Parts: sequence; structure tokens; C-alpha cells
Amino acid sequence: MTGDQIVARASVSVREADVAGQLTRALGPGPFALVLLLLSPEADLTGIAGAARSAWPMARVVGCTTAGEITGAGYEEETIVAIGFSSRHFLAETLLIPDLDRLSRNDIAADLLQIRQRLSSGQAALPYECGLLLVDGLSVREDELAAALAGGAGNMPLVGGSAGDGTRFERTFILHDGIAMRHAAVLCVLRSDCPVRALNMDHLHPTGVRMVVTDADPSARIVRQINGEPAAQEYARLLGRDLAMLDSFTFAAYPLALRIGARHHVRAIQRMLPSGELLFFSAIASGVVLSLTEAHDLVGHLSAGLERLRAPAEPVAVLAFDCILRRIEGREKQLTDKVSDVLRRHRVWGFSTYGEQIGPMHVNHTLTGCVFYPPGTRLEEEA
Repeated sequence: MTGDQIVARASVSVREADVAGQLTRALGPGPFALVLLLLSPEADLTGIAGAARSAWPMARVVGCTTAGEITGAGYEEETIVAIGFSSRHFLAETLLIPDLDRLSRNDIAADLLQIRQRLSSGQAALPYECGLLLVDGLSVREDELAAALAGGAGNMPLVGGSAGDGTRFERTFILHDGIAMRHAAVLCVLRSDCPVRALNMDHLHPTGVRMVVTDADPSARIVRQINGEPAAQEYARLLGRDLAMLDSFTFAAYPLALRIGARHHVRAIQRMLPSGELLFFSAIASGVVLSLTEAHDLVGHLSAGLERLRAPAEPVAVLAFDCILRRIEGREKQLTDKVSDVLRRHRVWGFSTYGEQIGPMHVNHTLTGCVFYPPGTRLEEEA
């Protein structure tokens, strides 16, 4: 069985006639255990979700809106992506979190453990598992959700992305069983005979420039002061730039990072508010020490990282959750075509996000994802 028969992929422009019909015909009848829909915010969400439920009635159908799509052509916009996981190689269940304001760590961990136990029961032929998380990218609850899921995930690879709304940052949606929801999340748990490896990469390196967050609102991810000075003003000073020059490219090119253990995790700035405060993509609090980072070769780093994934075998599929800031950086540095070429050569599919999930962490400015290998492949970590 070919890779496309194990994990099928299709994409259609939202401008095409009969978008839903074209998409379902392009993906094929399956049968699928899970169908993942990644939709431009310009798409007819409910119409496409309804058509998907009709086309694949035996599959779990989930999805979200995006900040751009990744297809067989690389970076694209105003498209709809469908990814189908064959029921011959996968079992799937979903855990819906319908209201992110009512998170119970104990309940979520217990529910996830029960799903994992059901999927593993009597499934010796399907020894591998992974979790794929889609979460409202404007909920400001991703960090808390990631911590809650960690309690039930154990050693299971768990990756995901925050739903987007292009570059508008106004409304993001999660799809579950034909219904579009806001302020929600859905975790897809897969059991498979395909060995799976989690993917996590970024091309940023911390510099010696450090700063202390001296006034923040963690619940809103807003930083009011850095080093005792107005946040945006101090950030601009440390960069050696005028305050008026701060824009989305500046934040994409010079994100901040927090050291946790031996690693630095990016704490990217979403935008500057009219008040001069800084709104972040992920958790931030008073007292934390942040380092200014600098970007290294985006294209070369991506190419080398994806090339390493081709050992010990060519992947069946690479599913990626790619931060919108990487797309912005590529566009501003006129690297979009080169990045797209790398993604296309390695047959990466996925979407641009407002944040990424890797294990118990919600991060930014990274590319996370899952890499699926042909059944029978032996990965180094299994040796």
C-alpha cells in the first residue's frame, strides 16, 4: 500500500465551484478512521463540515481555521486541506473540550487515559499511538490545556496547533462532527501500525541580551513593563529601533525566549497594543527573564531537519503545525518560494498556526508535527 493510501491528502481553492464536492472526490471514499480539515477562514465552514460528515460517515471528522495552509505545493492561502487516515492502518477517537473556560485537569487527564486504554485494548497489531490537538488560537488557554493533557498523555507523542484567522486575529473556529465552535479544542488520539515520530524544530538562537518582565497580566498574555519601563518602548530600545518601527516582521524576526531546563522556548509577541503594551502568543508572567533571539538560516535549517526524517525510511506522511511567524518571516525576507520548495519536496502538509503544541508545552515560532513511517519500519528510539 502506498503512502497516499495510508494517509490520503487533498486540497481545493475556496474560489472553486462546488468546493465541498471537489474536496471529497479528491480525497476519495476511504474508508477513513479520521479526516482532518484545515480551512482558510474564507471557507464555508459549516457547509464543508456537513459535506465531509456525509462523505465519510464512519470517520471522525475534525478541523479548524488556519493562518495559511501547507499543501502539496508548499505554502498556500485560501485553500481547504483534507487529510484522511485510512481505517486499514489507524483507529481514532476524539476528545472534545467544548469550553476552555471550564477546564478540569483531573477530568481531562482521566478522559484521555480512558481513550488511550480503549484504543489499545486488543490491538497488538496497532502498537503505535499519537495525539493531534487543535485548539482555538484566540482562547488564551492553550498553556493550561497543554498542562492538563500532559497528565493523561504519558509518553504518547502529542503535537498540535492553534487555529488561526489569517492575520486578522479576530475569530478562530474548531470543527467537530460537523459543528463549528469557538473557545473550544479537540484532541484526536490515533492508534496505528505506522511508527510515529514527533517533530519539533526552530531556527532561533538566544543572544546575550536579556530582560526582565516587571509587570504583566498572565491571564491576558499582556506585558506592561520590561525592566521597569513601558514594554514596547524598552523592547524597541534593546533592539536599537525606533518605537514607530515595530511591526509584525520585527516581532517575527526578533522573538523572545524563556529558558526552561536546558532549552529555550520562544515567547513570541503577537502585536503591540495602542497603549504600548505587548500582547504575547503564549504564557507570560511578571518576574520571568527573557532573552532576545536571532534567526539563523530558515530555509537551510528546515531542509536539514526534514532531510534527517528520511532515515531510516521515507515517511508515509509529514503533518506539520507551522507558526504564522515563520510564514511572515519568510515573506518579509523573500524566502517564501524557497520555503515552499522545501515543504513540497518533503511532502509536508498542514497549516500555519497561532501557536504550537509539543508534549506539555505550548510554544511559538516553531514547526511541530507528526511523521508517520511505513508499517514495519524500526525507528532508532525503538532499538
